[in-house]
Amino acid sequence: MATRTQTNATLDDLYHVPDHAKAELVNGEIVLMPPTGALPGFAADEIFVSLRQHAKTLGYGRAVGDNKGFVVNLPHRGSFSPDAAFYVGPDPGMKFFQGAPVFAVEVLSEGDYDTSARQAQRVKRLDYFAAGTLVVWEVDLLGPDVVRVYRATDPDTPTIYRRGDVAEAEPAVPGWRLPVSDLFPH
Repeated sequence: MATRTQTNATLDDLYHVPDHAKAELVNGEIVLMPPTGALPGFAADEIFVSLRQHAKTLGYGRAVGDNKGFVVNLPHRGSFSPDAAFYVGPDPGMKFFQGAPVFAVEVLSEGDYDTSARQAQRVKRLDYFAAGTLVVWEVDLLGPDVVRVYRATDPDTPTIYRRGDVAEAEPAVPGWRLPVSDLFPH
C-alpha cells in the first residue's frame, strides 16, 4: 500500500525523495511505495530480463526495470514508476524518462488485493493510457488469471493469460513473447 507524503510537491521534490525510494507524483503529492516482496520482485525481474534481450535483438527500444521515473503531464499525475517497462523515447541521461513507456507492467504486491487498491490500479492504468502507453500488463501471481493485458484501444477488456500460456504485449513490443510460467521461480 502506498504512502502519501507532502502536498503541492513538484518534479524537483521527486528527484530528492529520501533514500531514493520508489515514488510517484500524483495529485500534487509524493506517493511512496513499499519495497516489493520476493515473488512480485522475481516476476518483474523476469519480465525486465526478457524485454532487455528482446530490445537487444530488435536494436530498438529500451527495457526498463523497477524504480525508474517516467515524467508525464496529466492534470493529476506527474510521473509513473512501473515495475517493468519498455520505452522508445530519447535517452534521458541522468534524468527521469520523458513521457510514458509504450508498455508498462504493474505486478500486484501483497497489499494490492483489496477493493480500494483494485480501484486505484484501474485509475492508474487509465492514466497510463491517457499519457500515451499502448499496453499495460497487470500481473496477479496469486490468481488463475496471471497476466491481464490491457490495451489503449480497449482499456477495460483484458486479454487473459494463465500458467502454460505465452503472453504478449502487442502492439507496444512487436514480436516479444513471455511464457507465463517464467514469472514463477522453478
